[in-house]
Amino acid sequence: MSYQEKRTIVSIISGLIILSAYSLYTYGKYKSGVVIEGDLKFWAGAMLLFIAIGIVSTIIIQIVFHILLSVTIAVKAKVNNEDCDDKEIEKSIQSEMVTDEMDKLIELKSSMVGFIVAGIGFVLALLLIFLDYSAVVMINVMFASFSLGSLFEGFTQLYFYRRGIKHG
Repeated sequence: MSYQEKRTIVSIISGLIILSAYSLYTYGKYKSGVVIEGDLKFWAGAMLLFIAIGIVSTIIIQIVFHILLSVTIAVKAKVNNEDCDDKEIEKSIQSEMVTDEMDKLIELKSSMVGFIVAGIGFVLALLLIFLDYSAVVMINVMFASFSLGSLFEGFTQLYFYRRGIKHG
């Protein structure tokens, strides 16, 4: 499995955890009666909180991922060749984490899929407001669509890394 695939899987898992945590937190608050139906301040605060948690956790998770990957590559290099020095190990780490044109094309095409999912969710949220649903439903649909767009982007990247990509 390539570096990009591993990185994408880590991103998908962290995104799923954050979305699940948001859903459990808000559902629990709503079911317990702490939140009234139209309390936009609560919903906005919860979303802002989980956006901040998502950003911080993603940064920390990616740093830990890169450290663990580098240690794994260094250990493998040492096991395979006990005489290798730090420069050879550093070259191995650098070569593992290289990004080429195919990676950029995959990122571009998968970003498009993520934006399409988020855009569809945004239009759906506007349609729900037009159909007289509450603003709480609208902002939750928007939040979910942006989160799902990010997840779909990750799944699309995995698909393209496994199946390949055609230019054009």
